[in-house]
Amino acid sequence: MEPISKTPLPRSIDEFRVLARARLAAFPRIEVADLPGVRRAAVVLCVVEEPDGPLSVIVIKRAYRGRNAGQWGLPGGRLEEGETAEQAALRELREELGLDAAPDDLLGALDDFPAASGFTITPLVLALTDATRLQPNPDEVYSAHLVDLARVAAEDTPRWVRAEDAVRQAELRDDTAPAGEAGLLQMRLGPKMTIHAPTGALLWQFREVVLLGTDPAAARVAHFAQPQWTHR
Repeated sequence: MEPISKTPLPRSIDEFRVLARARLAAFPRIEVADLPGVRRAAVVLCVVEEPDGPLSVIVIKRAYRGRNAGQWGLPGGRLEEGETAEQAALRELREELGLDAAPDDLLGALDDFPAASGFTITPLVLALTDATRLQPNPDEVYSAHLVDLARVAAEDTPRWVRAEDAVRQAELRDDTAPAGEAGLLQMRLGPKMTIHAPTGALLWQFREVVLLGTDPAAARVAHFAQPQWTHR
């Protein structure tokens, strides 16, 4: 699946930092109030620059154990007592992938996402120049993948399907959701990488807000449907 995007994208990590900071600063993000019973998690949309390679975002497949076993995701996890979302994001990036990042590497945040699992997820955008030390922790991460930003931004990456056509990682059907039916979002990032909400929703909003500069009113995701297997 070749990356196809008609939108000019940043050509270097420095260009990406400038663009992302500006667009996220202008983005009126929606926060979920910190009320009793709200469980919180933070994830990282970590953009890296490979030597002689494209700008890419890190997507992981979780280890085949524990919560979300074998599912596609972003580096991150639940907040520990007294942590901010930013602190949790940097800690999880280090624990899961062995990547050290500083607070200055954080460029901004997207909307809090109320996941069906009961967690409110705060997505943070981050940029790193050096990803050569990327070393997935096998206790938490089965595999880590660098997805070209051009693939994320491509016109044919997002697809809406009927709820019954949402599959974990099997043969995909070509049926689109009927007109007037919300359907489920699939972010088709590769031949064997099809990602639904909540992770798919976060990648879609990153695509729309940061990469494409879509009007915020047309880039909200809290209402996106989530497949049944994510409701735990």
